[in-house]
Amino acid sequence: MRARWASTRWRACKARTCRDVLVREAVYLDEQRWDEWLALFTEDCEYWMPTWRTEDALTSDPQAEISHIYYANRAGLEDRVVRIRSGRSPASVPLRRTTHIVGNVLLAGAEGKSSMRLRSSWTSHVFDPHHKRTDVFFGHAYYELRRKGKAWLIAKKKTVLQNDYLPSMVDIYCV
Repeated sequence: MRARWASTRWRACKARTCRDVLVREAVYLDEQRWDEWLALFTEDCEYWMPTWRTEDALTSDPQAEISHIYYANRAGLEDRVVRIRSGRSPASVPLRRTTHIVGNVLLAGAEGKSSMRLRSSWTSHVFDPHHKRTDVFFGHAYYELRRKGKAWLIAKKKTVLQNDYLPSMVDIYCV
């Protein structure tokens, strides 16, 4: 009984720690803390937001089908952040202001003590100062987190955008 309690307690602590990663990701995006946001990802991470192939099915292969956003590794995310910071990305000037809300975080699975899968629901409120308009995006996100030392890092993130009839472009800081 004691071993089972310890295992349950460890899993609860691990899940809470990993939930914190998702919340920090949202805060870092809202506050445009790009270096801290990038540090949440492994070097070999995959960051993907598929499109809807039909009303009922998402695209399944980012290499062969269109995606809203796809980066095969952190270097791709770093490049995007460089363009956002430079002011030379017309889609990001002026930069939109965001508020992300993350909830319904569920532990979807764990591989020993070094890997965990999570599912969350999210909403993002985005104010576009150029067009003086507010948009709301919402959906689900599926994460694979990997332990590196004492930290949990995002190894994979798949974002499902539920309201994908977009009034304008969508970028990494919008979802």
